[in-house]
Amino acid sequence: MALRQRFGLLVLAGVLGYAGCVDPRDRTDPPILRLADQTVRRSEFLKHLQGLEAREIETHDPELRKALLEAFLEERILVLEARRRGLLAAQASTEEEETAVRKIIHDAALARGQPSAQEQSRFYDQHPGLCEVPETVTVRQILVRSMNEARDIRRRLSRDPKNFEILARTLSRSPEASTGGLLGTFRRGELPPELEDAAFGLQPGNASTIVATPHGFHVIRVDSHEPGRVISLDECRPTILKKLAEETQQAATRDLVGALLSEAKVNHEAAQAAPSPS
Repeated sequence: MALRQRFGLLVLAGVLGYAGCVDPRDRTDPPILRLADQTVRRSEFLKHLQGLEAREIETHDPELRKALLEAFLEERILVLEARRRGLLAAQASTEEEETAVRKIIHDAALARGQPSAQEQSRFYDQHPGLCEVPETVTVRQILVRSMNEARDIRRRLSRDPKNFEILARTLSRSPEASTGGLLGTFRRGELPPELEDAAFGLQPGNASTIVATPHGFHVIRVDSHEPGRVISLDECRPTILKKLAEETQQAATRDLVGALLSEAKVNHEAAQAAPSPS
């Protein structure tokens, strides 16, 4: 056989052999994400969109669909990495995937180390509101239906202020009457405006004048009034460490996803194209 013919047969055999390695699904259901030997196909993204649509989430707007694809790819690349590390079987459940992904994110965040004392102090200085204890009042109320009832309660309290809880249990129409009218402890903005103005203007142990609301006529008493304050770094340290850990985890996740996507093969066009007929 001539050398040229032999060479041609070898080339043909190589092409046929390569063609035999192509997954036939690639034509109708192409890969949109590949990391090493792990693959995510377009049908998986379409199934994800169907799940969103079942929850009445819009998926047809092109810009929104693009954003949904990016979020899907970021989620799945972490699953592929978990499989590559041997943390997941190919047919793992959603719960198993979430557990494995949490582990690799935790490990990535842990590798960054704990925040130093200087970092904690800087965070404390930069986020004063985080370590602020708000002003609060602890309030009791007596709620009645008429102004005359409320006036009678005010007269009784003027004679003996200590009878507030007894009067609340016996005369109040509010649900908390059985606890002596104890409403609870509130920050500013948590009470109805009429009651808030009265409560934050009272000294502990004092009862208010009559306050009218759509619910009836109220007489309230403030048991305690705690002013707002900024707590010390040591008092706030558990909160600071929690916030710093959250920031570290978010940064570690971003970096890990970015590194994995730069290593992976991503086919955005195939993901956005309409499925081919089978």
